Amino acid sequence: MRVFIILMFLCLFMASVIIADEKVSVSEPCLNVYYFRSNFRCSNCYKIEEYTKEAMEKYFQDKLESGEIVYRVINIDEEEKVHFVDEYQLYTKSVVLSKLKDGREVEYKNLQKIWEYLNDKKKFHSYIKEEVYSFFNEGKADQ
Repeated sequence: MRVFIILMFLCLFMASVIIADEKVSVSEPCLNVYYFRSNFRCSNCYKIEEYTKEAMEKYFQDKLESGEIVYRVINIDEEEKVHFVDEYQLYTKSVVLSKLKDGREVEYKNLQKIWEYLNDKKKFHSYIKEEVYSFFNEGKADQ
């Protein structure tokens, strides 16, 4: 009887793992959205991070969940991340869009107007939405 119960639990466990694997279908990322920060952070730095995260989750939740878009906060003061400063010509806290094809970056854009819209949450969200949407869909009709 014990063997039967153990086998039954094992079968149920394996079935749940198989079902879970079928539901999780992660796409290869097409776009990375980076917020670059440093160790020193002022109230505006926190606000940029907060507004960017909110906009990404509000307008691109489905793409984030599928893995087509990846949002990351990166501390450029960490030794292994300092290379981003040169790669993206960073001079301050920034939001950068990085388009990928076959796992390699093919284009990037620094969203410099985040500083202009910092005191208007609605405009900030709209700017992130429009830029990400445009950058994500650019060239897709040609494919």
